[in-house]
Formats: sequence, C-alpha cells, structure tokens
Amino acid sequence: MLHVKNLDIQFLNKENKSWHQAVSNVNFSIGKGKVLGIVGESGSGKSVTSFSIMRLHDPQSTKIGGQIVFSQVNLLELSAEEIRKYRGNKIAMIFQEPMTSLNPVFTCGEQVKEAIMLHQKVDKKTAAEQTISLFEEVQLPRPEHIYSSYPHQLSGGQKQRVMIAMALSCNPELLIADEPTTALDVTVQKTILQLLLRIKEERDMAMIFISHDLAVISEIADEVAVMYNGTIVEQGNARELFENPKHPYTKGLLACRPSPQRLLKKLPVVADFLNEDPNVAVAHLLEKNSYTQLEIEERRKNLYSNEPLLQINDLCTWYPIKKGIFGKTTDHVKAVDHISFNVFPGETLGLVGESGCGKTTLGRSILRLVEPTSGKIIFENRDITSLNRTELRKMRRDVQIIFQDPYSSLNPRLTVGNALMEPLQVHQIFQNDQQRKAHVMDLLERVDLKAAYFNRYPHEFSGGQRQRIVIARALALKPKFIICDESVSALDVSVQAQVLNLLRQLQQEFGLTYIFISHDLAVVKHISDRMIVMNKGKIEEEGFPEEIYDHPKAAYTKKLIAAIPGTSALG
Repeated sequence: MLHVKNLDIQFLNKENKSWHQAVSNVNFSIGKGKVLGIVGESGSGKSVTSFSIMRLHDPQSTKIGGQIVFSQVNLLELSAEEIRKYRGNKIAMIFQEPMTSLNPVFTCGEQVKEAIMLHQKVDKKTAAEQTISLFEEVQLPRPEHIYSSYPHQLSGGQKQRVMIAMALSCNPELLIADEPTTALDVTVQKTILQLLLRIKEERDMAMIFISHDLAVISEIADEVAVMYNGTIVEQGNARELFENPKHPYTKGLLACRPSPQRLLKKLPVVADFLNEDPNVAVAHLLEKNSYTQLEIEERRKNLYSNEPLLQINDLCTWYPIKKGIFGKTTDHVKAVDHISFNVFPGETLGLVGESGCGKTTLGRSILRLVEPTSGKIIFENRDITSLNRTELRKMRRDVQIIFQDPYSSLNPRLTVGNALMEPLQVHQIFQNDQQRKAHVMDLLERVDLKAAYFNRYPHEFSGGQRQRIVIARALALKPKFIICDESVSALDVSVQAQVLNLLRQLQQEFGLTYIFISHDLAVVKHISDRMIVMNKGKIEEEGFPEEIYDHPKAAYTKKLIAAIPGTSALG
C-alpha cells in the first residue's frame, strides 16, 4: 500500500539561511491490514517522517527528496489541491497531544462532524449520526453527552478516543498514530492499543504506530523500524527484533526501561550501548549491577530501625459539590479519603495509581498546597496542619516538590539561573547574590548540566534538561524530603533512565527522602523501597515492591500489573 523510498528531509535555518538534515535515506513499506511500528527518541526523525507522508511540512522551509508512493501514486509529486483528496480521506493521522489538536471553543461532536461534512459531502443530520456512531465504535461512554462536551471536560483517554474517531471518520486506508498513548495511564494506554488493533482488524486498515517506547510498540506492531539520528538503523519482524536486537541503539532502548523482573542499582542508558564494545556494557550493567537479596535486606534493616520522618494520620481532602443558585453543598469528591502511612528517613515511598486516584492531591495536601479537610500531617514530630503561614514558609525549606510538567512550572521570563536563585533570595540563604550564583552553578553541575546554562531560558532546553533544572531547584534549599509528582512520565525511556539514576544518586549523596508518584508500576517498582497502591482516594494495598508485583492482593493492583506494556515480548 505504501512505499517510502530514499526519503530525505531538510529544514531551513532562518537565522543563517543554511539547511539542516533531519531525515536521511529512509526506506520502508507497509501492506494492507499490517502495523508498522516506528520507534526512536525525541529528535530521531520519526514524527518528521510521518508528517512528510501527510505533506504537512511548510514547503517554503522544507526540502523533501525521494519518493512516498501510496497506491501507486507518488504523493510528493501532487499539487496542494490534489494532496487534500488524500489527506484525512485516504490517509488519516492521530496527533501526539489531543488537547492541543482539538479546538477548545467547539464541542467534540462539532469537530468530528465538520471533518465528515468536509470530506463526505453529507448533510448536518447524517454527519451528526455518523459522529455518534463513531463515538460508540471507539467505546466512549455516553456518546450523546460526549458529542456536546468540550475538550477540557474530558479525561486524557477520552480526548484520545475523540481524536481516533475523527481520524476514522472518512474510512482511511492508512492510519498514522503519532505517540497516541504518551503520558496516559498504563490501563488507559492498554485500552487504546486494544481499540486501535480491533478497529484495524474490522476495517482491514494499515497503520503506522510511532512511539519512543519499544515496550508499547511490542504490543501492537507486526514490523518495526528503529530510527536514530534521522536514519533507520534496524528494521524487521517485531518479535525477532525484540528477541534478538542487532544494533547497539536498539539494545539500549530495550535495556533502559525498568524491568519488573530485575532490580538494578543503576539503569543502563543508550550511551552505554553506543560505545566501542557494547557487549561489555551489557554484561557490566545488567549482570554486575543487580541488587543482591542481602543488600536489599541490609538497606531495609537500616531504614526501618529509625523513627518516621513523616506520619500521615487519617488524612482527608474532600472537595464540595455545590448545586443551585445558593451554592448548597450536596456531596463531596473524596480525593483523599482517610489515608494513613509513614515515611522513614532516606526512604523512597512509591505512590502508584491511575489518574484521578488521588495521589497528586495527596502529595499537594502534604505540602499544604491544597488544604486538607481533616487528619494530621506530622513532619519531624510537628503537625504541619496547625502551622501558620510564616511557620509553613520556614517548613517548606525542608519539604520540596518536583512537578509533573517542568516547562509549566518554570517562569518563561526568568533565566534558569534566576529561577534557581529565587528560592535562595526568598529564604535569605547566603549573604549576597554572588554567593547564591556560585551555589546555583554548582547545583547545575550536580544535575549533569553545564554552569554556562545559567543565562539561558527554559524554552532553550530539551524535556530531559528541563526536568534536571526543576530537580536542581528542588535541591536549592537543601531539603530533607522531596515529593516527585509524575516527574518522568512524559520523557523518552532513555532520558527517563537518566533522571531515575540521578534521583537515586542525589538521594545517596544528600540523604534525601522521596515520595515518588507515578502511574507506571514498573518505574515505581524500580525506584521504591516500599509501595502504596491508591484507587478512588483510598489505599488498596501497601508493601515491598516485589511482594506487590509478584503476589498482588487487590484486583485493582492485578489490573495495573497486567497493563504494563511489553511484559510478554520484552520479558
């Protein structure tokens, strides 16, 4: 159905008028009813390649060479008018971020209806009926209600289903899914993957599935193309590639995702596999780098012989549901509902659960960024809930948080250096700004960034670098306790491995205590000493990671474990 031959893509650098090579000599093909997985890290060229199939690049600043042959027609030779007959009609695309792909001022139903009317030339009533039918096909609850809902009123998984419905609205022969499950809960991710496979089978449709995660690709693809630095470095049958990867980059992508089956002191990163003798790196990092049972028992003995650093007693954070013109409270959303646990000095307590389970609200309640309804939060034998604003500000020197999205938690108008100096100025640490600047430069070096980055702005960094910056900001006040809220969920697997290694290294260096919040059970199992599984504001179960993973008691925990991608293919 589709043949991509010698694809070559260059972008114009408008500052110096030079051309940057983004994709070089890419070749692949896909047959009817098959799924091709394209995998690689951010910047590898995978999304650039998919955009060229749809001809979405700006012709003024892009040079595309080679051929993209769809049903014996070279798409690169078509005029702007001719390509519209293919785009959305025969070839459709699900974009990476549904919230930015959907128009916030129109209802979800209107947006899908518009696409149907544009391509199929049917009346409004027929288009509306087809839209509701599509919402049923993608298994959206209450399709009529979703039809009249705006994007911000839906969950991430529901928005993604609306995007899938829109892509399917014109019965395409080829569907391109660009990172359609990134940052979704593992259970929602699994449902979306199963949904795409079912629709593909029913419609006998070809699909290109793009992801940075080989584990996700293993769940859906027949063939896999691995992209690195704008080229395809390895390609072949999905199962064969996972069982016997040839290229060092592919080996690195497979190894750097935390595996529930083994516990490593340090996760491998892709750079370890791109050296001169990758087999030495594999042996060193996977065999000699595992914790022994004796080491685990010794660590636990040291941790749990101390008094708790933090005690949570019967904590509730409820939000009132108000109705009527007088705003009468009729019920409550129980985000955190009678929760109790302890955290010990130097420990990492993992908090895992799906979106909406209450884990982020719990983290914010501990810091009193959200005011708890009742219960006690005792930090170093002092009840945080009874502190006034002045006392709370002093306490926050010792308790910090790393937010989920580093970009939105950094002020775009402040340089990175000034953003890191700000908490030092607020708390009047050091005698002058010269000493504070020296401390900040040292912090940047500690999180593997250059001191020279002091005068750069947040938009000048990659996602992984921004995550390191917010870690440095959390460390600026030399805290004892840090809450990490989904701090690696949207990162490439290799960058995620680097950040997880950094967090563990900093814990050893500074004696830090963490609460690590995530929806990814494999990541939580890797980094945590103990785990708590949350669901609907309550604790489902808690214990040591291997106990919960190997012998889960709650049905909810079993569902989370079953949803971890690639468990069967990647081992």
